[in-house]
Amino acid sequence: MKTKISFIALLAIALNGCNHMLDVKPNSFSSGSNYYTNEGQVLRAVNGCYGVLQDLYRSDYWAMTEMRADNTNYQYDESDRGAQQREEIDEFLTTTSNNYINSTWAQLYRNIQQSNVILTRIDAVPFANEATKKQYTGEAKFLRALYYFHLVRLFGGVPLLVKEVAGPEQASTSKRASVAEVYAQIIADATDAAANLPASYTGADVGRATKGAALTLLGDVYMTMKDYPKAVTTLQQVVALNYSLVPEYGDNFDPAKKNNAESIFAVQFNSGLETESSNFIFVFGPRNGKKDLTGFNGNLGGNNIPTPGIVNAYEAKDKRKAASIAMYDSPTNAAFAESAAFGGKLPFIKKFYHPPYALDGRANENWPVYRYSQVLLMLAEAINETGTGDPLPYINPVRVRAGLDPLPALSQTAFRDTVFHEQRVELAFEDQRWYQLLRTGKAVAVMTAHGIEEKKRLTRLSPASYNIQPFQLLYPIPEREIRLNGFEQNTGW
Repeated sequence: MKTKISFIALLAIALNGCNHMLDVKPNSFSSGSNYYTNEGQVLRAVNGCYGVLQDLYRSDYWAMTEMRADNTNYQYDESDRGAQQREEIDEFLTTTSNNYINSTWAQLYRNIQQSNVILTRIDAVPFANEATKKQYTGEAKFLRALYYFHLVRLFGGVPLLVKEVAGPEQASTSKRASVAEVYAQIIADATDAAANLPASYTGADVGRATKGAALTLLGDVYMTMKDYPKAVTTLQQVVALNYSLVPEYGDNFDPAKKNNAESIFAVQFNSGLETESSNFIFVFGPRNGKKDLTGFNGNLGGNNIPTPGIVNAYEAKDKRKAASIAMYDSPTNAAFAESAAFGGKLPFIKKFYHPPYALDGRANENWPVYRYSQVLLMLAEAINETGTGDPLPYINPVRVRAGLDPLPALSQTAFRDTVFHEQRVELAFEDQRWYQLLRTGKAVAVMTAHGIEEKKRLTRLSPASYNIQPFQLLYPIPEREIRLNGFEQNTGW
């Protein structure tokens, strides 16, 4: 799918000196009154929505959703302290002025504005086929729902913007919607999207949001809200669609096997174009990996490094470990304390390592947002929580594909623990772990235990690291938003 177009840089929101979240450029492409006159223009605008989606997943969003949890940390380098605020996210030492939190908030609202412009303008545009108009509307609503789902889990109640912000006079608001109001909007958007999106696409359109993507998002929302009966009903609709597990787990991340039968929604990237390429392994690879790993000339980031906790979490026969984690063995690893727990080796995320790379910083991997295996595991969990039905037909195919024995019948409590573990290893490094900890109420306990182990093995950590308080389960509203818009700060910050 061709997602980014030449004028996508002309976003309707500009981060200038007036208002960090909501400033606009009135004469930009998105807000130009003479632009939305035919369906071809709307198509280009919808394609642009996928372009800014790339920008979100190519940014530091992963630090707030995966490195924040117990699956990954970072490779410390005292000669390069430029990423210190990322490290603060990992260690629960963040402040309200953290640049990465600030940029994620701003990026999410940029993307929401891009969807809002389309949804505000599309009704006035004539279409030859009403189904096409419904599809474009559904795509914009799906993406807006996804962004608000990120925001409400990361920040709690947030400003709820559902119309185009056409000028600075419309931008200023001191009101944060309640968590319930945000979820109501997410559910409405995802429900509308599911009703209007096709089940699949062909040709260049493969990779766009589908009915299955919208239903999976909706099921994830119901899981987060602990409305398990609705989660079961919604996720069973996804099961009835034409998805299946691919035979080999690693095929989900292989650029040569993109958009396969297991992919429900993935952010599309293309290494053939500089503005379309992904860069994950260049950010996640071991800092000194360019010396010996295939495909690199420049420095690697040393971020999102697997922890001993996740490396040791896999069962003995689990084939997912080899597909997810590789060990980098080099004499230079001795300079990094993180290697001591692994006999002088450094783990890195293999899911996003598929050499060779023609140019530094340009990779071809898509980012998996939702896979069918996640649907099966969420459905198994939801069935178990309702106490009705059999969850084993949904979890066991995922385990068998991984080379593990199917589970026997378990008590509700034992199954709850088992599916929690299964979700962790199945979805490791896919930006799901922090959300899983929040959803299950395990974040404080799991991260406190993780912090104790981290401070034992990494003497550089300060006593203040990982002293986790319940208020830290939400990130702070960025300080600049508080100052410029008068938003109320989250409790404790």
